[in-house]
Amino acid sequence: MKLCIAEKPSVARDIAKVLGADQPKQGYFEGNGYWVTWTFGHLCTLKEPHDYSPHLKSWNLIFLPIIPEPFGIKLIENPGVEKQFKIIEKLVADCEEVINCGDAGQEGEVIQRWVLHKAKCKKPIKRLWISSLTEVAIKEGFANLKPSEDYHNLYQAGNARAIGDWLLGINATRLFTRKFGGNKSVLSIGRVQTPTLAMIVQRQKEIDAFNTEEYWELKTKYRDVIFNAAIDRLKTKEKAEKGLEYLKQNLFEIISFEIKEGKEKNPRLFDLTALQVEANRKFGFSAENTLKYIQSLYEKKHTTYPRVDTTYLSESLHPQIPAILQSMNFYWELTAPLLAQPIPKSKTVFDDTKVTDHHAIIPTEIPPSSSLSREEKLIYDLVAKRFIAVFYPECKISNTLVEGQVGTIPFKTTGRQILELGWREVYSKEKDDTEKKEKEEEQLIPEFKAGEKGPHKPFIHQGKTSPPKAYTEATLLRAMETAGKQVDDEELREMMKNNGIGRPSTRANIIETLFRRKYIERKKKNIFATSTGVELIDTIQDELLKSPELTGEWEFKLRKIERGEYEASQFKEELIAMVTDLTRKVINEKAKVISFQQEVQPKEKKDPTPRKTVAIIWEETDCPKCRENKLMKGKTAIGCSSYKSCGFKLPFIVFGKKLTEKQIQDIIIKGKSSKLKGFTEHPERLTEGILRLTESGTVGLQTE
Repeated sequence: MKLCIAEKPSVARDIAKVLGADQPKQGYFEGNGYWVTWTFGHLCTLKEPHDYSPHLKSWNLIFLPIIPEPFGIKLIENPGVEKQFKIIEKLVADCEEVINCGDAGQEGEVIQRWVLHKAKCKKPIKRLWISSLTEVAIKEGFANLKPSEDYHNLYQAGNARAIGDWLLGINATRLFTRKFGGNKSVLSIGRVQTPTLAMIVQRQKEIDAFNTEEYWELKTKYRDVIFNAAIDRLKTKEKAEKGLEYLKQNLFEIISFEIKEGKEKNPRLFDLTALQVEANRKFGFSAENTLKYIQSLYEKKHTTYPRVDTTYLSESLHPQIPAILQSMNFYWELTAPLLAQPIPKSKTVFDDTKVTDHHAIIPTEIPPSSSLSREEKLIYDLVAKRFIAVFYPECKISNTLVEGQVGTIPFKTTGRQILELGWREVYSKEKDDTEKKEKEEEQLIPEFKAGEKGPHKPFIHQGKTSPPKAYTEATLLRAMETAGKQVDDEELREMMKNNGIGRPSTRANIIETLFRRKYIERKKKNIFATSTGVELIDTIQDELLKSPELTGEWEFKLRKIERGEYEASQFKEELIAMVTDLTRKVINEKAKVISFQQEVQPKEKKDPTPRKTVAIIWEETDCPKCRENKLMKGKTAIGCSSYKSCGFKLPFIVFGKKLTEKQIQDIIIKGKSSKLKGFTEHPERLTEGILRLTESGTVGLQTE
């Protein structure tokens, strides 16, 4: 038998269906010569300090730095994880060949390899590498399985990343907590987390230190067009008034009038960071939520693999584009003009040299149904319209520059006009505040002739200098991508990605960790450091820990490991040397205690005890009717994985009331629910009561 290991039950189910492994077993599917099983994401993790030696449970400074040799992995302590691992372990021992069907990315490779290592796998291993979960993609992937060795460097990079994060996170967190925490709380330090916090603190200090200054500008109105004086801003009102008097004594003269036609490039396809930026800008979605929505769309087969850092497509995808556009029924008005002619094979869209593990995020040939959540629909719309827009012609514009003078003072004005919408046609019905503001500022400029003169109406504009803008989640993601540098040009940004801090798939989690640690807080859309966050960064003297550029260099080395251009062992040795040096320096520093900001942890009055929510793994729950098969979650109900033969299912909506998964679990495990209210469609008009499970597998409502 061939053993396929997917990263989660839902993906295993999709693969099993395509392979014909249609017999559900405990923890796997069987059929047609295949076993298809699954992990629940991470089943294994790096060992903790106390796993190497009991005395390392103590956070005493004398035991630092902790440098295991070699690093070990262990199962995550969870009954469900341990049970599933035993199933995988047995299947690995009994199979002829393993097919790694984990997420096709660095993290997915590490997850699967650690599990196979823990299971002492000695069998031949092949790799399924796909960019979408459609039936066509899965079939094509199995027809072109790769040798596991092809992804050895990818694993080495992921493993080195995990070890690097462990070395710095464990040692620096213990070091700073014991030295500066004052036994009040843990001071969390991380390889990516700390430089990200440092960027926010630095921006905050720039804002706090900014002194607003007044300035005055000379402007004038000539033939209903506003011209600005092309001189430095004036620092005093007296100078401005003196200039105004001078302007009143002279006529306005046109020096030059120039119109240049140009093109506005199409936007690029989305990588994950760009999608998170756009979703935050347009809808205020957090990076973490955007990742959640696009991951859901991927698992529902509507979009391709999301954890990508390229904005290009593989050249081999070009023939598939018309079919994808053809399937996008909801957008037929926009796709029809594209399908009327051959799709251009532009290098700005198709370029194999710019594609690494995966291509940019695009729709698949499976259009979404109306069952998507509002948020998923919005994210799909962003991806769909961007995909359509890249194949439209460029937007044609005209830029007008007019230069004039009044006496010896030069003036100029500019205007911009869209001649042909091109790709902007895709977004023409959308309301965009940025574009609206730009349109309001644009002037209609008539034709001027060089040498013409005439009267004008000069005036003074008074303004104030503005401080730097606080980070939003969108601008913070961009800053992480470019290691803190302000980069607006798309091509330059693409080149700098190798030196960004964090990976596209981890940046959202890093930001959420900073919120969770109470180092940053959100005020409307803006992100600010708390007093604890500021003090922590001020306490860290070592620039290596908080420099985005240096952290970007580490990221660059990890990418080189992935390409086979750098040794993982060398990266590890460099980090060990850094951690050892850091430990020595910090231990010798003068201790001070950081004050912790408690007020940023508001407790809800209604329920002061936070409830721990545990995800229900239905694939581990026995069917209450047949007791032979496991349960599975569908769109409208929880049902037996062998529904056709067993017939058991419990809908999410019973007698007009929507049930939570916890309530359904109670009914299945305990045979009854707690007392519930809100039933609206009971035949005897009962509105409250206890739901009981009958022997035949149906549910009845009783008042007692």
